[in-house]
Amino acid sequence: MSDADASVSLPSVRIGLVSVSDRASTGVYRDEGLPALRTWLTSALDNPVEWVERLIPDEQPVIEQTLRALVDEEACSLVLTTGGTGPAPRDVTPDATLAVADRVMPGFGEQMRQISLYYVPTAILSRQVGVIRGQSLILNLPGRPKSIQETLGGVRDAEGRVVVHGIFASVPYCIELMGGPYLTTRPEIVTAFRPKKK
Repeated sequence: MSDADASVSLPSVRIGLVSVSDRASTGVYRDEGLPALRTWLTSALDNPVEWVERLIPDEQPVIEQTLRALVDEEACSLVLTTGGTGPAPRDVTPDATLAVADRVMPGFGEQMRQISLYYVPTAILSRQVGVIRGQSLILNLPGRPKSIQETLGGVRDAEGRVVVHGIFASVPYCIELMGGPYLTTRPEIVTAFRPKKK
């Protein structure tokens, strides 16, 4: 185990994955968001995971309904969306996410843009947000698999040292504070940060 006693049985976690795309949801092209999210999370988490996946169009009522269902009915502790976060008229994922939120966690959006700014100046066009609904954390991620990996895991230099922290380093502690399951990560992928106990 990475940051938990190996003798302790790790709790399972339900994670909702939502890919928002008009074209992928109608079969025009193959969705890459859901596989990218699942692959990265599988490599990063020690906990057993129950996946609840949805591929939906860029329609705000549909996105809102999907997010509510994943939290309220499916009891997902974490919901990650991919796609629909830019300034185009049909990019409404952040709007839908804010519409179902109980509380906003602005640090997640700020850090996601900081990570992307390391690579491209157009990162400031992203409207990604992080929110809490009930006891669930909902995070909007970018649409490209490479960007998903960078956003979750952060930026590393040639020697593998973290240059910019990925957002997932804060996710396990956030979920723990919300009363969710204790998540542990594999440090070669991402190190979950928790304050040292006094």
